[in-house]
Amino acid sequence: MKMEAPLPVELSQSPRLAVMPWTHMLLALAVVAIWGSNFVVIRIALDHLPPLLFATLRFCLVFLPAAFFVKRPAVAWRWLALYGVAIGFGQFGLIYIAVGGKMAPGHISPGLASLVVQAQVFFTIGLALYFSGERIRGFQIAALLLAIAGIGVILAHSDGTTTPFGLLLTLGAAISWAIGNHAAKASGTTDILAFVIWSALFSIPPLLVATLLMEGPTAIVAGLAQANALTWGAVLWQTVANTLFGYVAWGWLLARHPAATVSPVALLVPVFGMGASALLLGEGLPAWKLIAAALVIGGLAINTLWPMASRLPGYPWRRGAVD
Repeated sequence: MKMEAPLPVELSQSPRLAVMPWTHMLLALAVVAIWGSNFVVIRIALDHLPPLLFATLRFCLVFLPAAFFVKRPAVAWRWLALYGVAIGFGQFGLIYIAVGGKMAPGHISPGLASLVVQAQVFFTIGLALYFSGERIRGFQIAALLLAIAGIGVILAHSDGTTTPFGLLLTLGAAISWAIGNHAAKASGTTDILAFVIWSALFSIPPLLVATLLMEGPTAIVAGLAQANALTWGAVLWQTVANTLFGYVAWGWLLARHPAATVSPVALLVPVFGMGASALLLGEGLPAWKLIAAALVIGGLAINTLWPMASRLPGYPWRRGAVD
């Protein structure tokens, strides 16, 4: 989930727009590198842990012991509950099942999962338009069509590592992520760290029930017995680096720079994801994957950059020539 501050009326008038200091840019790159390569970490952990058990452990460690030191945010419980179920059970539960490992068959490669889940951007926009009653704009339609074309390329090249079912699971995770984004925005929270920590309280019960019913005590015991230092390192990485550090650092950057400066860096998440998967897991990068990535990332870029460009003086869409 990304916290976004409103864009200034005239970007050219913002003294903070030009560039981030190089130290801040390095921090932003570190965050997106963690978020992208996180899919490789997921795959490593899933070699020993069943998917839903892995998700349960992750959110247990997000909530405890941090809840003893971080005060519950002043938001309604219903938003914490919706976010916790959507992100914990919906987003990560489905992603872990989709990626799989030696303990459970995978349905999509980690690199492609990191790309397809970015469709959450379009689902988030859809929810925002639905609740606000606004109409979809031309550039958003163009961006969505590009992303759909990219997903169509993936579907047309389904193989043993990427199946239609895996694609469906990953899109379900993207929808869940979008629901979580809506819950966070509707809550009005300004303390995203506390919000994430306390929402984990509602991620744990459905995940625990699901792992007991769907994976069973035998698989749970076997997974815990097989877990080694690398496995537990992956669990901690998910908890500390991906969740706690990532959200805090991204929020810190957005508090100091306009979203127009920070948000475009997030376009590199699937680049890091596919690159890390190819480098560390040996995932192939045939031409069709690169074409699919170009289409999806192109759609994301149009959606992210067009509103920023449309606020610059002198452009034709400033005068209504282009939507």
